[in-house]
Amino acid sequence: MPSPIRLALTLHDHQPVGNFDHVFEQAYQDSYLPLLEVFSRYSPLKMTLHTSGSLMEWLDANHPEYVDRIASLVTEGRVEVLGGPYYEPILAMLPSRDRITQIRSYAQWLRNRLGATIRGMWMPERVWEQSYTRDLVDAGMEYTVLDDSHFKNAGLDEASLVGHFLTEDDSRVMSIFPGSERLRYLVPFAAPEKTIDYLRKMAAARPDSVIVFGDDGEKFGTWPGTHKHVYIDGWLERFFGALVENQDWIHTTTLAEAVDETPPVGKAYLPDSSYREMTEWALPAARLTEYEELVAQMKHVPGWDRLRQFVRGGFWRNFKIKYPESDEMYSRMMHLSRRLQETLDAVALGEKVDGRRLDEARTELHRGQCNCAYWHGAFGGIYLPHLRNAVYEHLIAGDNLLDQAVGRPDMWVEATTGDFDFDARQEIRLANEKLIGLIAPARGGQLYELDVRSICHNLLATLTRRPEAYHHKVLAGASNDGQDCASIHDQVVFKQKDLDKRLQYDDHPRKSLLDLFYDDKVSLDTVASGKATQLGDFVDGWYEARVRRNPERIQIQLYRQGHVGQTPVKLTKGLMLDAGSSTLEIAYLLEELPRDASLHFAVEMNFAGLPAGVDDRYFCDANQRAIGQLGTPLDLTNVEGLGLVDQWLGIEVHLRPSRATNFWTFPIEAVSQSEGGFELVHQSVAVLPHWHVVPDEQGRWGVTLRMEIDTSRAENHREQPAEVVTT
Repeated sequence: MPSPIRLALTLHDHQPVGNFDHVFEQAYQDSYLPLLEVFSRYSPLKMTLHTSGSLMEWLDANHPEYVDRIASLVTEGRVEVLGGPYYEPILAMLPSRDRITQIRSYAQWLRNRLGATIRGMWMPERVWEQSYTRDLVDAGMEYTVLDDSHFKNAGLDEASLVGHFLTEDDSRVMSIFPGSERLRYLVPFAAPEKTIDYLRKMAAARPDSVIVFGDDGEKFGTWPGTHKHVYIDGWLERFFGALVENQDWIHTTTLAEAVDETPPVGKAYLPDSSYREMTEWALPAARLTEYEELVAQMKHVPGWDRLRQFVRGGFWRNFKIKYPESDEMYSRMMHLSRRLQETLDAVALGEKVDGRRLDEARTELHRGQCNCAYWHGAFGGIYLPHLRNAVYEHLIAGDNLLDQAVGRPDMWVEATTGDFDFDARQEIRLANEKLIGLIAPARGGQLYELDVRSICHNLLATLTRRPEAYHHKVLAGASNDGQDCASIHDQVVFKQKDLDKRLQYDDHPRKSLLDLFYDDKVSLDTVASGKATQLGDFVDGWYEARVRRNPERIQIQLYRQGHVGQTPVKLTKGLMLDAGSSTLEIAYLLEELPRDASLHFAVEMNFAGLPAGVDDRYFCDANQRAIGQLGTPLDLTNVEGLGLVDQWLGIEVHLRPSRATNFWTFPIEAVSQSEGGFELVHQSVAVLPHWHVVPDEQGRWGVTLRMEIDTSRAENHREQPAEVVTT
């Protein structure tokens, strides 16, 4: 009989905040439920299970019998439940106060609902920084699981990566288990016998040691092709059967038992890292392409297997640089976190607030910290608009609740300045009880966030299209869709045809109040395709800013002395917002123009969260007549206005200019990858009012645009009583 070995099967189940209900349900039917059903039949086996708080809340609301079943397995001692931060944030994004609060609050929920003793935690995306240790221990955690690559990056050899290691920060000590990358690729893609053979070799080399398999539960049924492979073709039955047949030497264990029954292997301080693939995705696209090419070349070089452990990718925090949209969400989240803490500090000093609203605001903050929309790799992540929208929805809701908690007046307006996005430059926050706008004078005077507070929606949760390392696969066009079940890291699947023809990159951010100058004869097609030459230096130029405050009205004035070609132009734009108003008034003035100037001036606006291709989301003219679904390319000449309507979301946005205006509209669509394959994802609707400028005798030209935002449809829907149906 082989030497004994302990196997800690550790599964992590997660669905992000904001994911579609049918995705939760499909994952439940394809993965979570059948796995638990099969596991329940193999009574000798034990496992450790982590279910993220966002998923657990959904399960408890929609399938409480499943949660009851987990509770029963906990009582039987067959399942250990891991805790973690409630809504699965990357801890590197959070201040210490939010890390500790999220971990403690979820542990309390699990104790109350499952009767579980929570001693260990799952590390979201296994993103690790050594300074976490203090916060994790202070939150009550004794151990966690990372990848063996974390330990190899610290200089440990693979043969020693069994059992658990102690680590420390600021005198706090906890244990960390290395999860086996080899097992991650064997399970469930290789025959069960391959895993048994691997464990046999490990047992011979290190008897009585602990080997940890720690990975996503979705790979057991939700990842492409895995449901048939794991359940219909019987892989899981064979795998569990093989473990039972070999239980005389393979002892399945929980992480808690492993900590209690085996001494630490040693002590280790681990560098900042994540699982190997994540560190690769964090690299800039060009560097990732170079990295992948070098790895492909080195695979055939003798000694590569030994060298590989010393090759590292990037650093998770740099996703906020790779995707500025991630940094915008992060900055917005940190603003709410800081505001919540300031309110709590005021309460400690005796200020009276609504405690229930304060607690609700904290929950909204925590939901807005869910990690999935903040990065991108093999999963859709930041490319998925509904995940970005969900982050902003909860952050805006948190702001609203804090206003209610402190008893803010029903009507108000304010402008504040500060470094809101941590770039050492000043931004302006223009807000009232209905809207919040964030303006960046140093970046073209752009409006980069516009929150509609009544429906908790950011109209500028957009995404700029940029090169991705995987786009070379799109251009190559070779699919392996027909192959047997494989890891998502190895699949090449096209969910739509001709994606290579849809690749397009933007030369400026897809935000709003972007000031553009084109050739007189430029066409809609040329602008939409990104082939139009930009003649001015305004779109990313530095604007001077001035704030004019009145009790009932705030005016933000931005101006820049720039050029259009060789022509000097002074451009001033103003934003006006009144207390109690959901209309943003935007005024433009061009000055110092030559009398014979021939300028084609456009203002780009983008609207996110208003999807294309659905009949109840459409454009309308100034008389409310529908003129095409959102995303329809429009080339309108000398019209009095343009509206965007989303009946499902309950919002209408009407642009009403002070003079006859031309409008271009077109969709912004990005080619992205997800676990399901490559796909085209609608990101925003671009709307460009544009004019052929004819200056007056003083060399001046101006226009005013009223952006009227109407959410009465959504507000009326909320106020209507539920219909009672009798039979």
